[in-house]
Amino acid sequence: MTPSRRRRGRLAALAAATALALTGTTAGVAHAEVPPDAPEQIKNGDFGEGVAPWFSYGTGPLGVTDGRLCATVPGGLANPWDAAFGQDAVPLTAGAEYELSFDVSATPGANVKAVLQLGAAPYTQYANVDAAATGASQHFTKTFTAAESNPSAQLVFQVGGAAAEQTICLDNVSLRGGEPPEPYEPDTGPRVRVNQVGYLPGGPKNATVVTEATTPFAWQLRSAAGAVVASGQSTPRGVDAASGQNVQTIDFSAYRTPGTGYTLVADGETSHPFDISGTLYDRLRSDALQFFYIQRSGIAIDGDLVGEKYARAAGHLGVAPNQGDTSVPCQPGVCDYSLDVRGGWYDAGDHGKYVVNGGIATYQLLNTFERTKTAATADGGAALGDSTLRVPERGNAVPDVLDEARWELEFLLRMQVPAGKPLAGMVHHKIHDRNWTGLPLDPAADPQPRELHPPSTAATLNLAAVAAQCARLFAPYDAAFATRCGTAAKTAYAAAKAHPAIYASPTDGTGGGAYDDADVSDEFYWAAAELFLTTGQAAYLTDLTASKHHTGAVFGDRGFSWQGVAALGRLGLATVPNGLPTADRNRVRASVAAAADRYLEIIASQPYGLPMPDDKDSYFWGANGNIANNAVVLATAFDLTRNAKYRDGAVQAADYLFGRNALNISYVTGWGEHAAHNQHSRMFGNQFDPTLPNPPAGSLAGGANAGLQDPFSANKLAGCKPMFCYIDDINSYSTNEVAINWNSALTWLASFLADQDDAAAVPAPTCSVSYDNYGTWHGGNGFTAQVTIRNTGTVAVNGWTARFAFTGDQKVREAWMAKVTQSGATVTAKNESYNARIGPGGSTSFGFNATTAGGANPAPGLVTVNGSACTLS
Repeated sequence: MTPSRRRRGRLAALAAATALALTGTTAGVAHAEVPPDAPEQIKNGDFGEGVAPWFSYGTGPLGVTDGRLCATVPGGLANPWDAAFGQDAVPLTAGAEYELSFDVSATPGANVKAVLQLGAAPYTQYANVDAAATGASQHFTKTFTAAESNPSAQLVFQVGGAAAEQTICLDNVSLRGGEPPEPYEPDTGPRVRVNQVGYLPGGPKNATVVTEATTPFAWQLRSAAGAVVASGQSTPRGVDAASGQNVQTIDFSAYRTPGTGYTLVADGETSHPFDISGTLYDRLRSDALQFFYIQRSGIAIDGDLVGEKYARAAGHLGVAPNQGDTSVPCQPGVCDYSLDVRGGWYDAGDHGKYVVNGGIATYQLLNTFERTKTAATADGGAALGDSTLRVPERGNAVPDVLDEARWELEFLLRMQVPAGKPLAGMVHHKIHDRNWTGLPLDPAADPQPRELHPPSTAATLNLAAVAAQCARLFAPYDAAFATRCGTAAKTAYAAAKAHPAIYASPTDGTGGGAYDDADVSDEFYWAAAELFLTTGQAAYLTDLTASKHHTGAVFGDRGFSWQGVAALGRLGLATVPNGLPTADRNRVRASVAAAADRYLEIIASQPYGLPMPDDKDSYFWGANGNIANNAVVLATAFDLTRNAKYRDGAVQAADYLFGRNALNISYVTGWGEHAAHNQHSRMFGNQFDPTLPNPPAGSLAGGANAGLQDPFSANKLAGCKPMFCYIDDINSYSTNEVAINWNSALTWLASFLADQDDAAAVPAPTCSVSYDNYGTWHGGNGFTAQVTIRNTGTVAVNGWTARFAFTGDQKVREAWMAKVTQSGATVTAKNESYNARIGPGGSTSFGFNATTAGGANPAPGLVTVNGSACTLS
């Protein structure tokens, strides 16, 4: 489902002292003359195309009435700048003459001020017009000479400060003058497009060449020293629909020698350098996760962990000028209480915190860890264990990825409506600033009041799903927290069933994204699946199997995201050991492989090799996250089937993100020769203020978006082919924002890629294992089980170590016929002296007693012997 994320706009003014500072301003000279054929710099000034790209803050929803842009403005606002209409990305040229004109009315009547200004502190004014607006529309005009150039000025109409409520309407807004906009020409570098990070030795190695040639040409793979190490002929692919380019592709997968600084030479061009290495993505796993720590709210960021330039004070703890998240009231009329909702992650480039986006992001971090229990290549989660990441909780005997997820989980739990209140058990949809804030802005310097927005069924089910996941994953590490999560999950699910159709308003987009969603059947399916996986209870099985999503198509060509989460339920049921009937479980798993087969077809059809169709509608806000999620499905199919074609598909999908695309740009900061580094963010404002950092390494940009929902990209990229609808500029929030749900998809994929090492041929199993649970003890607080290992290979095993992981709180109490230890959920069994040898066709067994507080207790989904995965029987 294509995301319909609401705009993340800019403010004009933060406060009287800074927003309208007049130092260095000019209104131009009185004799400025603008020729009649001067170019127009305002987009959609007659509102014939609707509201876009106009924004507002402090007003009611914008709408077009009788061809005019209108909104209601509340009375009693303290200052004119407390409410405004506006447009960003208005270009000005120093010394050029301009005419600013507009029609305005106000009912019953108010003063309106048009200000052309710098769109960030110190909000320097270039021109302004004071208009005494009445109920009848009046025309106002001013000519001026621009004192300085600004390719992205801001025009705002300040409409606050009147005693009575007003209806303000604008029409015929125009700024004529200056020069026609220069066409934007991106620097695409060499015409040979590669994964600028590199390739796994045994994996696929593909490149795309932009060329006028229509017949094959020779290519050469060269070492860092310039030696030709491989060569061949290209494959013509014709015109790529997504980019409009005539292209050919190169496949050099047969070359497998590790090395650094390789280049590909073809058609007279030399690619960016890249490596061939089995450790290519090891650091990316850590970098992608580091993003979340730096996005944390309510904690000081430690520069010793992540670099001094990212150190900052804790945001939104009520320390002036913050009004804080420790006691946040609801929007007027929503509730009569305040909640402590500190913590969590800032969602994206703003300072808002949204449950539905936090839900999928938390799920993917938790699932990155949960995958290590069942994926043969994951090495039991060693790379995600304690003290593997740059987080302050390292060294606490809990896997660091769980520590990071817990920071958001604690926030999500705090968003639940307290017992005894109306809608108790439901979850508030979001919390953010009352009005939009400008860029850049450190979280600790945000002066805006914070507000809780109404509860929604979607948010409630997001909490039910991730809290259920939390309950089983934290059980071996923190039983009290796991119990708290489990209770919250059940309470939320029951509340959602009691209130199944409370939807977030699509117009609630002032100060933060709306994140509206009027179909929550997928959230019900996901939540029921997670609760069933954790508890094993029949009621949740009944609900999930009754859902249309259980047998429906949940893996669309354009991937999944926060607004379509049925795929999360399907992936969980396919990978987490559970009590689904065997035939149903097999069908669920087959559906993952079928979706992966479809993505492989799409990859094969795309000259740039990405698992996304080539039509305009497939390039939308945050599409890079959906591309990564399609790669997640491919990777999961590999984990389930051990068929290398799915692994190769996931590996190849990463090529697009790291530079094999029409723009020849890596969308991940710090990864690749030419990488995005000016993503839209209030914290990472280096483009506006050189003393601030760029986004940290491992930050994924939203990517090419044919919708161009921000004025900066609309001005620069009008008419772009879909794959060219991206610009690495902080002003382009619709193509170049960062977001936790995109980085969570990157995190999952990065962890999978790092686990593949050389991507060598998948070995055939040489062992089989049966796991027999003989049932619970009297009282139900424990069980007895036996594991039988059979040698299906042709060589004797001399000494063995078996390993598997429980799904929840199970704990081995005593064992026989093996030395058994347990760390977290992972059980390790080593042979005794008398059963060390298992000859070909032979077998041995060990047994154990284990305690459990209840819940699901399925057989393990993966058992390894001496590090190799065994067939389960």
